Parts: sequence; C-alpha cells; structure tokens
Amino acid sequence: MKAVVCGTGIAGLALAQRLDTLGWEVVVLEKAPGPRTQGYMIDLSGPVHDAAGAMGLLPRLQQLTYPVREAVSIDHNGQTRARLTYAQSGRATGGQLLSLLRPDLEQTLRESLSHRVDLRFATSLVRIDDDVTGVRATLTDRSTLDADLLVGADGLHSTVRSMVYGEEARYLRYLGFHTAAFVFDAPDVHARLQNRFCLTDTLGRQMGFYGLRNGKVAAFAVHRTPDPSLPDDARTALLREYSGLDWVTPRALERCPSADHIYYDQVAQIELPQWSRGRVTLVGDACHSVSLLAGQGAPLGMAGACILADQLHRSDSVEVALRRYERIWQPVVTDRHRTVRETARWFVPDAAWQLHVRSAALTAPAPSGANRYRGAAPAGESVPAATDPGIRKP
Repeated sequence: MKAVVCGTGIAGLALAQRLDTLGWEVVVLEKAPGPRTQGYMIDLSGPVHDAAGAMGLLPRLQQLTYPVREAVSIDHNGQTRARLTYAQSGRATGGQLLSLLRPDLEQTLRESLSHRVDLRFATSLVRIDDDVTGVRATLTDRSTLDADLLVGADGLHSTVRSMVYGEEARYLRYLGFHTAAFVFDAPDVHARLQNRFCLTDTLGRQMGFYGLRNGKVAAFAVHRTPDPSLPDDARTALLREYSGLDWVTPRALERCPSADHIYYDQVAQIELPQWSRGRVTLVGDACHSVSLLAGQGAPLGMAGACILADQLHRSDSVEVALRRYERIWQPVVTDRHRTVRETARWFVPDAAWQLHVRSAALTAPAPSGANRYRGAAPAGESVPAATDPGIRKP
C-alpha cells in the first residue's frame, strides 16, 4: 500500500512515521524549501506523551525539553501579578510533561523517519485525480504519483482541502485575533526570565516570553482585531501593535527579526463536516484546527495521525478505515471547538475586570491553568490514547 502525505508539520510527519512502521510505502510532500524554524512552545502530556514513547521519540524529546518552572503574569513595572507553578501541572500528569518548541518536535519526528520514507521539499500538488482504484497526484514539476491514499496534512490553509472541498472561506471560522511568534537574541532578557513563562498583564494584546538555549528568547504575541486580513509585512505589524507595552517588550521589538523569520497568522478554526472523499482525507489542522487558543493543535494532530494509521492497518479497505477514523476522532475535536469558542474572550481580555478574573484563575490551584494560559496542551485533558485503535469517545 502506498500513501502520499502533503505537509511536514507534526500531523504529517507522525502519520508518515506510523504508516512506514506498519509497512506502507510513504511519500511526503512539502511546498516550503526546507523545515520551518518558527513556532510556539508546546506541551506533551498524558496519552500523547505515551504515544511519543510508543513511537520511540521520548529519549530525544527529553533531551530537548525545557525546564519551565512557572507561568507568571507581569505588569508594566515588572512586578508579578499572578503565578502558577509547573509542579502543579507535573503532578496532574504523573510527571509526564514535556515542554518544548514546535520546531524541535518536528525535527525529532523527521529524524525518526526511516530511509524508506521519500521526503520531498519544494514540492506541492497542482491536481488530484481520485477514483475507486486509487488516487493520482500531479506535482508542480509535472510528474505524477499513483497511490492508494492521499492525505492533506498541510495545516490551517490546506491546499489539499481547497482542491477537494473548495475555497477556505467556507470552512474557516475567524476568532478575532492575530498571533505571531519569533526568536531573538538577548542575554539580558534571558537572565530576567529565569526558567519562567512570562506574560504581559495587558488588555487587548499580550506578549509572552520564555528563555531558550544559548541566551536566546522565544516571543509569543496575540492581539484582538476584527480584521482577519494578514499584513503585508509581519515585522511592521508587530512594531505597530505592541509598541506601547512595557517591561521587556521594547527590547523584544528592538531585536525582532525580519518578516521571513516571523510566524504570523490569524487565529481561526476549521469546521469541516466531512474529512474524507474517496481516497483523499485530511488530518491535523487541515480538517480540525482548534486554534492556538485551545493549546492542543500539536497533541490533537499527532493523536489523530496515529488513529488514522491504526485504522488503515486494521481495516479491510481504505474507505472503511477513513470512515472509522472520522467516527472516532470528529467528536473529540468538535468538543474542543465548542470549548474554545466559549472561553476565547479570556485568552486576551478586553476589559479590566476580565483581566482581574483571569489573574485570579491563574493563581488558583487548577492543574491545567498554566498550560491553557500559555497556549500549550492542557495537562490532564481527556485526549484519547493515540496508539489505541479502539479509542473510546470521551
């Protein structure tokens, strides 16, 4: 059996690894010229942590994890307004909590691929032809690939989804925020962070910072805007939107890299009633982006990819496997979609009373609070075990 996987994000690489392990021939296509270096800090815990162990990833991920001590809210004078220690999150997950950068997880997944996986950068689709016997992918270099399955794992703005289901606007729900992430070199800022995830205690916009290796600092930014349109220049937009914030923000903006080294996008969800058509299916953000407000994009993408692979291995046909995959996984992400929409206003409050309530919630002993607050995977959430093909609906 042969699969063409479009996208080298977490979901695409996890699926490629699992299918290769199960004996499939796998070709992975990526339109970018190489691996991306921008991304957020994410958490892996619970069943997804177990899945990483089953895939043989844990030794390397444990080397790459960061020892985040606590999440803190910082006012304009640099004073701590609220804090939540990561010891609480660690206890909630039985100590199985890894905090690492998204590019580091993607690199670990790439390194785990065997020599059998055909990984092609700077290559994408221009046409999909599908029938009951298989699927043919026509590539940008005019060559073709014939396969038993084609998977769109190409993210929020999926090309595969657009080819199969039409324009993005039909399935994208904009949540009213823009977000950005970048890395800058500032040993003085790094020293002030002290293994803490620090967030500005501000209305309508917020920046977060955490120290990386070699004196570098990762910055995360999110702000409210009614306009979903993306700016022509991400760096100019960041300087404009966040120039009024205090503490270490001016230093971060001063060291902000050029636009091509900044991750910048709208905060949105993808709501697609059907993920598969014929022998073409979608996985990860391409079919169920819950948005960074949920903090579960990486774990859900990884778990969904493993479930899809398991169903393909256990089912008599590709079509049956795709139906089972959707039946298992759609209720999980539908629940996450609803939760995010109900709580989105608390992510970046636009009223002072909301800011006070959120600070109180961060200080309260809720084990998953720190992770939700930082845009990472909530510890202790009920995400089905990614390596169990008999997944139970939560």
